[in-house]
Amino acid sequence: MNKKSIKKITGIPHFVYICFGAILLLASCSPKLSTTGREVREKGNASYYGGKFHGRTTASGERFNQNAMTAAHRTLPFGTKVTVKNLNNGKQVVVKINDRGPSSKLRMIDLSQGAAKKIGMIQAGVVPVELRYNSGAASGKKIKMKKRRK
Repeated sequence: MNKKSIKKITGIPHFVYICFGAILLLASCSPKLSTTGREVREKGNASYYGGKFHGRTTASGERFNQNAMTAAHRTLPFGTKVTVKNLNNGKQVVVKINDRGPSSKLRMIDLSQGAAKKIGMIQAGVVPVELRYNSGAASGKKIKMKKRRK
């Protein structure tokens, strides 16, 4: 073997090693995928709803059950699990977002009557709360949207 043939043989692995190293470097710089995301905490006011809405269709297409642990939020994806803590008494409940609301800009979440009972806010009607949820994709099952009739 002469020197030129040795360079060709050894030159190919060096090129492969350099490409492989570049790929590893780029892969290590990409953002890490996370299914849970980062926990978010928000403070604001909560109210509740039930009664006349019981049995009606929510924005997600589910039937509203005033006794279920559900809530309405303006922007969180349907199916997101949110821990709601009543700041007046420390009681908390985990609810699933399945509706849109509240209509008042002074409140950040509307709880079902069942969830409101769990955190002791029925008498007050509106209470200060802290919401905790993951900033990643909604946890829980995806909800299929039903087409609305015209």
